[in-house]
Amino acid sequence: MQEGNVLEVRNLHKHFPIKGKGVFSRTAGYVKAVNSVSFDLKSGESLGLVGESGCGKTTLGRCILRAIAPTQGDVLYKSRKGEAFNIPRLSNKELFSVRPEMQMIFQDPYSSLNPRMTVQQIVGEPLICNKMLKGKALKDRVRELMEMVGLDSRHLERYPHAFSGGQRQRIGIARALATNPRLLVCDEAVSALDVSVQAQILNLLMDLQSRLGFSYIFISHDLGVIRHVSNRVGVMYVGKLVELGDTQEVYHNPLHPYTQSLLGARPIADPRKKSKRIPLKGEVANPANPPSGCAFHPRCLNCVDDCKENAQTFRELNPNHFVLCDQA
Repeated sequence: MQEGNVLEVRNLHKHFPIKGKGVFSRTAGYVKAVNSVSFDLKSGESLGLVGESGCGKTTLGRCILRAIAPTQGDVLYKSRKGEAFNIPRLSNKELFSVRPEMQMIFQDPYSSLNPRMTVQQIVGEPLICNKMLKGKALKDRVRELMEMVGLDSRHLERYPHAFSGGQRQRIGIARALATNPRLLVCDEAVSALDVSVQAQILNLLMDLQSRLGFSYIFISHDLGVIRHVSNRVGVMYVGKLVELGDTQEVYHNPLHPYTQSLLGARPIADPRKKSKRIPLKGEVANPANPPSGCAFHPRCLNCVDDCKENAQTFRELNPNHFVLCDQA
């Protein structure tokens, strides 16, 4: 692994089989939810993943943590001790030793917390499962985590239903930070919250990152949220990463036609400014049967014959700015 990287994803695939009906059903095809994705994540960096619903963002995040097993590819992770691990190749015993350093914040704070467990039990569960703390040390750590995320430690014996959506998400963040992880995957972590509460949670995450030094991948469909929290941004379309670069560079100089369309669709608060809306024709491609060549070509205004026939090359056009388009 390169110096300074905490994560290196190489040629990652996740294909879900499509089964026919009946007891002896055969595999009729595959949904290519993630299709040959590669990127790096530096220590202390935040990477935003954005794209339409169904583009493979969440599946990619879950494959990185091996919440689901990828079909093909490598996920190289460097631990705090400097050891490099290929997550898909680890045995269950080896994965158990690495798991505390890789955690996830889930989308829905209402369904991701067990309603039958108290806050003390929810936040302390990762520490118990990983055999890290017990007794008084466990209780002290849970109190510390609650205060860290801005909640009163007096409420440790309450159940999730007694908290608001924003407070529940803070509990989810405290649970994810319990084992002092080096990598977080935030899967639409604020999409279920009110806008004012979203800002509080985003600012909390950024403050915790500056204090604790973890890296995170933030998955969202909200371009404004991604711009606020990310150092770099990756744009996904039908399982592929079509653009990757520094956030300000991508937002001010989008190279892929799909990125240009996404940014053009953002509402502009100033009524004196006109949006540069680029209309998209057609529907999102079917990941079970993607078009030949570039998957975006049926909707692209810049499409040429080469786009319909040949796969595009993911190349660096500007420093640290990559695009999957030969016409850019």
